Amino acid sequence: MIEELFYIEKAAYRDSFIHQIDARVKIIGLFALIIAMVAIPYSSLVFTIGILFFIFLAILWALAGLPWLIYGKRLLMVLPFGFFIIIFQIFFTNRYYPVFHVIANLPFGIHIYAESVEFAIILLVKFIVCVSAIILLSSTTKLHDMLEGAGRMGLPPEFALTFGMMIRYLFVFGYIYRKINESLTTRCFDPFNPALSYRYRMKQIGYTVGTIFIRSYEQGERVYTSMLCRGYGKDSHIFIIKKPLRAAEWSFLLFCLIFAIIVPITIWLTAIRFF
Repeated sequence: MIEELFYIEKAAYRDSFIHQIDARVKIIGLFALIIAMVAIPYSSLVFTIGILFFIFLAILWALAGLPWLIYGKRLLMVLPFGFFIIIFQIFFTNRYYPVFHVIANLPFGIHIYAESVEFAIILLVKFIVCVSAIILLSSTTKLHDMLEGAGRMGLPPEFALTFGMMIRYLFVFGYIYRKINESLTTRCFDPFNPALSYRYRMKQIGYTVGTIFIRSYEQGERVYTSMLCRGYGKDSHIFIIKKPLRAAEWSFLLFCLIFAIIVPITIWLTAIRFF
C-alpha cells in the first residue's frame, strides 16, 4: 500500500476538461454533493437520489478520461473501513423506524431486523456516493493544487503550511520505506516465507518499522534545518497568488450547486405528491 503512494497523483496529471477546472470549483461542487447526500433523511428516496448522484459522478469520471480500474481499486481500499461499521447496523435498532421485525435469530440473543437491514443499505448508498466524490476529486486534482485552492478560499496560512509539510513528509516516508524494502529484498528476506521461523520474521519486521520511523525523523530534521537556514520562521507561510475563475468554471460550479439542490428537492416533492 505504501508503494502506491508514489502513484497516488499519477491520475491527477492527466489532461482533460475536468482536470483543468480550478481546484476551488471541484472542492465546492463535490462537497456540496456530499453535504446534500448526507443531509437527505433516511428513507427509500435515498436510493433514487443516490443513483442520480452516482450517474452524475460517473459522467464526470468519463469526461476526465480516467480508467474505471483506478476507481475500483481506490473504492476497494476505502470500502472495508465503512463496510464494517455499516454491517453492524443490522443487529441493532435505531430511531428512524417505529417498529422492527426480526428476520433471523442468532446465538447469544442476537437478532437481525428487516428495518435495520434497510437502514444499513441506505448507509451504504450514502457512503459509496460520498467516497466516489472524494475519489473523483483526488484523481483529478493535484495535492498542491488542492492546497492552493483551499488557501484561496480562506484556509488559514498556518494550516496551509502544515498540510504542505505533511504532503512533503508523506513522500519522504514512502521514499525511506522503499530504500529499506529494497535492502531487505537484496538480502533475500521475505516476511511471508514459511521456511523462516515466525518469531524471526516478526522480529525483523519490528526492526524494519522502527528503522523507517527513525530514518524518516532524521531526514525530517535535516530538511527542517535546511529550512531554517533559508529563512523559515514563525511568520512563514505558503505564497499563494490570486487566480480568478474563468466563465466556464463559474458555469460548472453553478451547475453542480443547482444539481445538488434541485435533484433531492424535486424527488422529495414528487414522492410527497404521489404518496
